[in-house]
Amino acid sequence: MNHIAKNPEMNRRSFVVSAAAAGGGLALGFELPLGPSAAEAAETGPEVSAWVVIRPDETVVIRIARSEMGQGTLTGLAQLFAEELECDWSKVTYEFPTPGQNVARKRVWGDFFTAGSQGIRSSNELVRKAGAAARLMLIEAAANEWKVPAAECTAAAGTITHTASGRKVTFGKVAAAAGKLEPPAEIKLKDPKDWKVIGQGKKRLDTPVKVTGEAVYGIDIRLPDMVYAAIKACPVVGGTVKSFEAAKIAGRNGVKKVVQVDKDAVAVVADSWWRAKTALDALPIVWDEGENAKVSSASIASWLKEGLDADQALVGNKTGDAKAALAGAAKKVEAVYGYPYQHPVTLEPQNATARYTADKCEVWASTQNGEAALATVSEASGLPIPQCEVYKTFLGGGFGRRSTSHDYVRQAVLIAKEMPGTPVKLLWSREEDMTHGWYHPVTQCKMTAGFDADKNLTALHIRISGQSILATVMPARLQEGRDPATFSGLYPGGPEAAIGYGVPNILVDHSMRNPHIHPGFWRGVNINQNAIYLESFMDEMAKEMGVDALEFRRKLMANHPKHLAVLNAAAEKGGWGTPAPQGVFRGLAQHMGFGSYVAACAEVSVTGNKVKIHRIVGATDPGYAVNPAQIERQIAGSFVYGLTGLFYGGCTVKDGRIEQENFDTYDMMRISQMPKVESIVMPSAGGIWGGVGEPTICVAAPAVLNAITAATGKRYRTFPLRDHGLSIA
Repeated sequence: MNHIAKNPEMNRRSFVVSAAAAGGGLALGFELPLGPSAAEAAETGPEVSAWVVIRPDETVVIRIARSEMGQGTLTGLAQLFAEELECDWSKVTYEFPTPGQNVARKRVWGDFFTAGSQGIRSSNELVRKAGAAARLMLIEAAANEWKVPAAECTAAAGTITHTASGRKVTFGKVAAAAGKLEPPAEIKLKDPKDWKVIGQGKKRLDTPVKVTGEAVYGIDIRLPDMVYAAIKACPVVGGTVKSFEAAKIAGRNGVKKVVQVDKDAVAVVADSWWRAKTALDALPIVWDEGENAKVSSASIASWLKEGLDADQALVGNKTGDAKAALAGAAKKVEAVYGYPYQHPVTLEPQNATARYTADKCEVWASTQNGEAALATVSEASGLPIPQCEVYKTFLGGGFGRRSTSHDYVRQAVLIAKEMPGTPVKLLWSREEDMTHGWYHPVTQCKMTAGFDADKNLTALHIRISGQSILATVMPARLQEGRDPATFSGLYPGGPEAAIGYGVPNILVDHSMRNPHIHPGFWRGVNINQNAIYLESFMDEMAKEMGVDALEFRRKLMANHPKHLAVLNAAAEKGGWGTPAPQGVFRGLAQHMGFGSYVAACAEVSVTGNKVKIHRIVGATDPGYAVNPAQIERQIAGSFVYGLTGLFYGGCTVKDGRIEQENFDTYDMMRISQMPKVESIVMPSAGGIWGGVGEPTICVAAPAVLNAITAATGKRYRTFPLRDHGLSIA
């Protein structure tokens, strides 16, 4: 299995490096790419199209543009391609093409962006059509050889058959000839009822190399004559370097260079990362922290609180006149919630290896968006994109961090520019990673509901006060100053993230307040807090009206059948309405995000300050289920992430800087604390492709919160729960 696509146009070669030779104790034999300046790669098999190489031994090498960070997108995309190709699945492997070659080949592989559950959603048609085109080219090549019409030939399991004569030939024998043909102009995709590979729980293609240790992550990269860099940026975002005393560490063993990086960071380059890191720790640096050093969690919270009643706000959802209806309501219910900064905490800290020369800049990195990384390389190096390249590796976690910003790539290139021709590997320490992240945004939310004399919900005002991600990360995507992502799960309708309740008068608005802490995409993004806010408040309203939580929701969901379907499925399998075991209490939640409908039913018990989460039933309708087994794993994995955030996450700000520096102050959920997860995968098709990795995270926390309230009678409205003395048993 090769990690980087190889073909004559890519002009590549590889070499094997022993970790023992690089100073380690184990010969790992990583296969790493060298660049176009190296000798051209030997052919590994004929390229049928840019998408697929079929070797003489019938191995099918599918090129996957999207990034693999443990979510299983690689295998799902391979299934989509293989379905239309009609190959033998047991012969399938993969390669990662480079973003530079994507540009050179007129973006034949489409978008490299792998976040927001976009990997399969936004590329499924492109990938399936590429597979179908390759199949038609193989059939045409066989038909030409036999001198028969292609319409008389079929393909199945990697073999082409001439129906009339019974003649057969395998893909590998006609691949070279097929690669010389023009791709078909018209392609008809299979009817979903005829799918044989899509919809099957195929084993992941990347598992074997991860088990054996052969998988290459950015942190694993070793190149000849490589040096190592450690970096420190100003602990306060917006601050700058005032001065540093490079002479104080110049004589330390292995130290090669001290480099100021942009206005806010200093790096030390040495012959090992540890020497670079310890020298950096000894380097006297004076920072100009600026006005942001006066900011704290308390000052941010006070500012956001003001926004809950501010006159001006950006509207994301409006039907009827909620304010007038609330003024005339027979009864009103109100609650205020808050959600903190969260860190993505990728297991693999940010890193990149860069090699710069006057006419070429190459970077090896873990990235969720190879094309954005390539643009960063071009900008930082000052070289045009055709003279730059990024070689993607596996990612040791993404969770949005490696799509929000490629600051680590920029830093690596700037350092490498100071040492032309020498590969420089930049690795952030865990402390640097924790305190210079791009964090889930901080928000508060005030919800006010109005009821008539018959206990009907007639009005709902949801006021969000807090940070916008897009205002910082992608300001061009603001809509008349409004950040649409802030309203995820609360949209008035549409296929992406619509609210699941019908209220005659509703107003959802946002008082945008952006502290200096960098906001970013964190798994699930804004549906996390929006689901907690809305679904907790649904239970609060149901209690005030004296109505069962499920029945209260159902009454509002007549015009939202898909929301209702997942909620009913989770409730039924979760045993809602039937007696729970002694001391066990249940909670519900439903939401929509990233095109998928999700719901959960949680069972918990509470003893003192310990919460035992016994079971969570999770239901999801993603439209189509490419790999149901992987979807089940994503549901369970997302629950770990969501519950960790609920109980232990939360970054605080003191003197303008993030306080949590490592796992001793930013805890993680343990395996022993993991509840039993029962998944319901219920795709409704209909042409809608929903996400999997992002959406299900959002329902675990509110379902558990509602169950905790059922058990204790106490409602928690600020997080993490560790601040209230609660932990997972």
